[in-house]
Amino acid sequence: MNPVSIHAELKRVLPGLTLGCVSATVKVEKHSEAVWKEIDRHLAQLTSTYKTEQISVIPQIAAMRSAYKALGKDPSRYRGSAEALLRRVISGKGLFQVNNIVDINNLVSLESFLPLGSYDMESLSGAVELRIGGAGETYKGIGKDDINIEILPVFADRKGPFGSPTSDSERAMVRLDTRRILMAIFSLIGPSELESNMARCRTLLAAHAGAGEIESSIIA
Repeated sequence: MNPVSIHAELKRVLPGLTLGCVSATVKVEKHSEAVWKEIDRHLAQLTSTYKTEQISVIPQIAAMRSAYKALGKDPSRYRGSAEALLRRVISGKGLFQVNNIVDINNLVSLESFLPLGSYDMESLSGAVELRIGGAGETYKGIGKDDINIEILPVFADRKGPFGSPTSDSERAMVRLDTRRILMAIFSLIGPSELESNMARCRTLLAAHAGAGEIESSIIA
């Protein structure tokens, strides 16, 4: 696993910020019927349990919204990916099918209410740091135009920023030829649930993506 750290200034502003990181070799497939059976079951549970007005008070989502406010970002314009996914599901729009890795990523995010990001490790260069996005920083989002990542928590390597709890870059996206991934879980409520969330990632990756050489760690 590439070394992963949290920059001291970001940790000062968000002292509860903790990462759960899982790396593995995988076989990426366009679709996994077994993963989608699990997703469909969970989406049915979510739509029967939550209404739109309840989303922002879910503790994990409320903590992410507070974190964005602390950084100076409007949480109604720049939402954590878990909140964005849940809002999409509750509104009846469902989820996009991408590939088995991204679909597992989204399932665990909706189960935990925490943002997750999955990255092609071969596209990364050297150590990875989660830091505060600099003035004017942007990157090309997945299926989007340039995303303003200024004052967001952003992952960066020697080549520059590539991911955030809101939306990730095309550079590090998981493609069908990806062979090794880094899956990161963003928690603003401390490390207490990260072990179980990482275990869920490992189980799903082993069962549905042939994962091997699995490593995991908590970064606080």
